[in-house]
Amino acid sequence: MNFENIIFTTEQHIAIVYINRPDVRNALNQKTWEELEMAMDYVTNDDQIRACIITGSGDKAFVAGADVSWLNNRTPNDMFKISAQTVCNKISQCLKPVIAAINGFALGGGCEIALACDIRYSSENAKLGQPEINLGIIPAAGGTQRLARLVGMGMAKELIFTGKLISAEEALRIGLVDKVVKHEELMDKAKELAEEIVSKPPLAVQMAKRAINIGVSTDLNTGLSYELAAQSILYGTEDKAEGTSAFLEKRKAKFLGK
Repeated sequence: MNFENIIFTTEQHIAIVYINRPDVRNALNQKTWEELEMAMDYVTNDDQIRACIITGSGDKAFVAGADVSWLNNRTPNDMFKISAQTVCNKISQCLKPVIAAINGFALGGGCEIALACDIRYSSENAKLGQPEINLGIIPAAGGTQRLARLVGMGMAKELIFTGKLISAEEALRIGLVDKVVKHEELMDKAKELAEEIVSKPPLAVQMAKRAINIGVSTDLNTGLSYELAAQSILYGTEDKAEGTSAFLEKRKAKFLGK
């Protein structure tokens, strides 16, 4: 796929999306959001893709927020054309697991892209934060909602009210990222995780993602009911039959996503 502001590649069953504006620390403008949405649609709809990694080009930034020159000219109506919130929702709701490989600054919309991912691996060099308050606005790609759910209301308010940046280690301590690794090992570690995920039955992985996402946004009984329904569906799949047979026959299972 050919894009202007992102690079889209595939390795086996893994899609890798690079936000590719290194001259401006991968800052987001309208075109970048549009291309990211197109990439996520492709990931969702391609049955050969079973996991996705999102990262930034270069060594300095994952995504250092919005391109302020673009932001400066935005009007209220622009929020409803292609909103950053819509794109992050597509990341969060993508059928396939999405891993953020945070290779540097993840600020503003960059932090929100990471929040929308299922798992966040961070370089030890990364800095994260929601500094929108300094521009007279608030996070609006899901930051006020996903950040509070991830790190707790008090910590989310502190980060959003002050706009301060935190280190990768602090992000790990509060639960904003899931693992911190050496900078030069980041993509290898993210790929190792993706490879482990794609070795599993894809329908079960997708159902697990849906059940977890629904469960954290609803009451326990509703979540449990969805979990039961998902398991019932999986009991009728070829992958379930293959998985149980392979276990009993002491061989490696071959999952086809059926």
